[in-house]
Amino acid sequence: MAAFTQRVRLPYKLALLLSAGLGLGAPLAATQAAETPQPATPTTSAQAPSAPAQTAAPLVAQTAPQSAPAATPNATAAQAPTPKNPEGFGPWGFDLSGRDTAALPGNNFFQYANGTYLAHLSIPADMTSYGPFNALAELSRQRVQGILNALSAHPVEHPSTIEEKLGTFYASFMDEKAVEAQGITPLKADLDTIRAMTDAKAFAALAGTAQASFAITPFSVAINPDAKDPTRYAINIDQDGTGLPDRDYYLKPEFASKKAAYQAYITKALTLINWPEPAQAAAAIVAFETQLAQAHWPRADLRDPQKTYNPMTVGALAKAAPGFDWVTWLKAAGLPEEGLESRIVIVGEPSAITREAALVAKADSKLLQAWQAFHTVSGATPYLPSAFVQARFDFTKALSGQPALPARWKRGVQATSAAMGMALGKVYVARYFPPENRAAMQQLTQDLKAAFRTRLQHNSWMSKPTREAALRKLDNFEVLIGSPTTWRDYTPLRVTKGDVYGNAKNGMAFEWAYWLAHIGKPVDRNEWDMTPQTVNAYNNPVFDQVVFPAAILQPPFFNAKADTAINYGAIGGVIGHEMTHSFDDEGRQFDEHGRLRDWWTKADAERFQKLADRLGAQYNAFEVLPGVHVNGKLTMGENIADLGGLTLALDAYHASLNGKPAPVIDGLSGDQRVFLGWAQVWREKLREDTIKQLVVTDPHSPPQARVNLPMHNIDAWYAAWGVKPGQALYLTPQQRVKIW
Repeated sequence: MAAFTQRVRLPYKLALLLSAGLGLGAPLAATQAAETPQPATPTTSAQAPSAPAQTAAPLVAQTAPQSAPAATPNATAAQAPTPKNPEGFGPWGFDLSGRDTAALPGNNFFQYANGTYLAHLSIPADMTSYGPFNALAELSRQRVQGILNALSAHPVEHPSTIEEKLGTFYASFMDEKAVEAQGITPLKADLDTIRAMTDAKAFAALAGTAQASFAITPFSVAINPDAKDPTRYAINIDQDGTGLPDRDYYLKPEFASKKAAYQAYITKALTLINWPEPAQAAAAIVAFETQLAQAHWPRADLRDPQKTYNPMTVGALAKAAPGFDWVTWLKAAGLPEEGLESRIVIVGEPSAITREAALVAKADSKLLQAWQAFHTVSGATPYLPSAFVQARFDFTKALSGQPALPARWKRGVQATSAAMGMALGKVYVARYFPPENRAAMQQLTQDLKAAFRTRLQHNSWMSKPTREAALRKLDNFEVLIGSPTTWRDYTPLRVTKGDVYGNAKNGMAFEWAYWLAHIGKPVDRNEWDMTPQTVNAYNNPVFDQVVFPAAILQPPFFNAKADTAINYGAIGGVIGHEMTHSFDDEGRQFDEHGRLRDWWTKADAERFQKLADRLGAQYNAFEVLPGVHVNGKLTMGENIADLGGLTLALDAYHASLNGKPAPVIDGLSGDQRVFLGWAQVWREKLREDTIKQLVVTDPHSPPQARVNLPMHNIDAWYAAWGVKPGQALYLTPQQRVKIW
């Protein structure tokens, strides 16, 4: 299964950004440790509580229809300037030298704020993008490497303490010579099991182990708080089984070359394990996954929490989706056998699940064996010899344009973080998260919450009953900062010196067992879906809660030495972004207790949707690359959150002045500095292939859109920058969308 996480679709939890990794689809995600500096992905929207990966980075693209020139992705191999001192953003928190003062703010504010910096920025060869998130992710990796270097100096045969386990896991991974010497021997037992799989029952049993192994499954299973009763855990079943980033990669002609590269990779991987007729098997696997992709719901449809909440018993599921042995599959996954057929599960995409079950039923056993063999190899690639790693990276390069494989230490940091991320997080927080950062963030969140309360109280389109319910939800809103209050116990995790493959597999088994143990127990609201060393943040609507890991609370997001306005525009905008997720097109469907429930009046819902549709039309018109547009439906929640977050940040800054005039710094007003603080957070460059991928997979808009489009809907931006009719970003007051 993928990267020690529960592999599922990602609706509910709404992250500030997705990963800087490639999002290569569930089965292949585990192998990203082999070729990308894998960041955290609860992701847009991680439904399952999962063992988070180490770090994260921001999202999409550059070019836009505005007249001012936009920075273009730079695919050179030169190393980007990772800040040694992350507080080096000018004397008051903004990099004035990074501006392009030849660009008019009203034509392209992103270019004005960031253009010179981006013109001189080269994406590191081992990355698909580079910006503030990546820089902090790299800093986080380096810090974790320092922790692991110290712990791995003296690995032990059978470690018992968490320090010994971390050190031995990392030291074993870093012993590349020993990995090469073992060859494909670690794969032998798993491949023998696959070859012995000759009937439907055996296939279901093997697929059921995917949550705790490198195997693949046509359907994901996860344990999450029940969306309609978040005091208890539910079992979620969703569509799965494909290896490319999105169904569009199988179905749309513009991705034909990527699909061909995928088939070539499958052929190579099967050749490396001496699988019979690898080319024919690869063609059959791609054809099979294309059929699965045709059955899958489009990504934008997965954002509807009502449509993806379909409770039924396992027995009813077996009747609705015949052809697959559901009971054997769930038993093999470790669910309690007693009363299994009458147990309620939440099915995400019923029509897709039914079609997938039929496809599996008619698939030839030789095809299913080859399919399992390939995905087992691909999932295990980080822990195998270099020939496997190189084959996987060749595909990555074709998919994303990333020129170089990351250094082994980066892959080792990722692998160790995937297995024991929270244990590393505990050390990270003790070393790198000052207590005063938590206190300052608590004050900022209260400021943003007060600004949101005022906005709700004076909202012009919301009726009194809905407004009162919204205020109750805001009152219940919880903010968690830095790290969880309790830490995981890794005592059951077995690590053995030199057993790189086995250690990784044990890590996955430990993670899945951890979640299985939640069944039947009260929901733990302190359960985090990101490690403290993750550069990201997320909103969890079933908890009415937002989480800010320690690693994002650094410049340029949060800078204790920066001008107040910069902090409000940067981390204040992020706080507001996460808060307004609770009231976006998805989040608004959860009430003050986190229950999936329609608490809006019909008229209010209709008024909200009209405003959302108007905003969505602006993003649909945004051209990322020539002929490539943002999907306003897919990105709707994040776009609403960006607009709401920046609006609240500006309000909170005004309130913080307590009626006094804002100081002018270097000729810039307070409002101007708030907008610059937000823009600086998104100064990022991406490779063209990565942009194309993220447009179809990522619920976040491109960096340039995340700056320009929220701003040109905010009246104060026009006054601050003297934006006039005729400039590219100008909207008449009637055209501007105001939701919160």
